[in-house]
Order: sequence, then structure tokens, then C-alpha cells
Amino acid sequence: MSENSKSRKLRCLEDLRRRILTQELEPGEYLDETEISEAYEISRPPLRELLRQLAGEGYVVLHENRGAQVAPMTHKTLRNFFVAAPMIYAAVTKLAAEHATAAQIMRLKDAQLLFRAAIRDGDAADRALANERFHAIIGEMADNEFLLPSLRRLLIDHTRIGMTFYSPRNPRTAEQRDLAADQHDQFIALIEAGDAEAAANLAIAHWELSRAEIESFVTPASIDIPLGPAPASQAT
Repeated sequence: MSENSKSRKLRCLEDLRRRILTQELEPGEYLDETEISEAYEISRPPLRELLRQLAGEGYVVLHENRGAQVAPMTHKTLRNFFVAAPMIYAAVTKLAAEHATAAQIMRLKDAQLLFRAAIRDGDAADRALANERFHAIIGEMADNEFLLPSLRRLLIDHTRIGMTFYSPRNPRTAEQRDLAADQHDQFIALIEAGDAEAAANLAIAHWELSRAEIESFVTPASIDIPLGPAPASQAT
């Protein structure tokens, strides 16, 4: 395969991941192989190889005779997401504090700069992708071949959920975003210090913040409207 073919294939892979994470390609949507092949100027065999890789990572589901479907977000998957997330995040972060290298910590700091920049700019997609990258690096630090695939699958849905419910105009969630950024700084400090237990506890607190943010979107605030006097009082 030529260098240009490799670069087109890599661009297609990275772009499909991004489009799925930001819900440009919606959960449950079937991918049009002909359209993708033409858009990225790659032939069908390498495209199908990419789709198999994306299926292995949890981005898509492959169906015989129907092709690739963006991983659905069903009631069952969301329920399992909420059950598994705190356990996996805590375990991964604890191992990260035990095994992180200096180079990985530097990459984590760089990811945090991008996360804060996205919050400052109010860019929902950049914020979601920067957050995903931050936690993916923590997963790499953990260096555990059993936990890492589970973490990556969690981050796919966590990022998509964040895109679904994100609202830059909501002042309550603006405070939560600032707190999340501060907690990222705490992650870096605890991992750099090798404090595994405190890092794991922070992962639980960070998850609770995410869970509360999601719940604040699915449970809208009540509307405070004066109802006026009761009909009986008017009659009197």
C-alpha cells in the first residue's frame, strides 16, 4: 500500500471515530460504504478492514448482508453503562497512579490544556473529544489489557451521552464543567504523586459529577408560573 493510501486510510479511520463520538453519525445509523469509499478515496477492501477494526473497538456493529451500523445506544446499553462506569473508572485510575510514566503524564497535561481551551471556547464537540482523550490516556497509563478495552467502550458512550445532553447556555452545567476541569488537574497531581487510593476516590467523585450532569439534562427544571387565585375565591 502506498504512503498516500495509508494516509487516506488513517484519515478515514480517525474521522469515522470522531464523527461517531460527536454523533454526526448517529447511534443505530447504517454506514454507506460506497459513500465513505468515495469520500476518502479508498477502495472497499481496506474500508472493510477499517470497519472490522472499528467493530473491535466498539464503534460499530457488523451485520451480515446489512453492513456496518453505528453502535446503538439502547436502554440496556445505557443501564449497563451506568452500572459499570464507576467500577472501571476507579480501577483504571488507581492502576494509572501506580504505573504512569513521565512521558504519559506530560501527554495528560497537554490533553488538559486542550480540554480547558474547549470549555473556554464553548465548543461542545472539542470539549467532548478532549475529555475522551484525557481519560483514554489514563487508560493507557493503567497498562492493563483486560480493563483497557472496557474503558474504551465506556468512553465511546460517555462521549456520545455528553454530546446528547450538553448545553453551553445552562449556568448550572457551566459550574459543573469548571469543577470537572479542576478535577482533571487533581487527577494529574495525584497520578504524578503516585497516590493510587486518592486517585481512585477522585475517579468516583468525577463519575458522580458526570452522572449528575446527565441527570440534570434528562430531568428538566420545573416552570415557575403564578397560577393566580383559585376559581372558588373569585366566585366568593
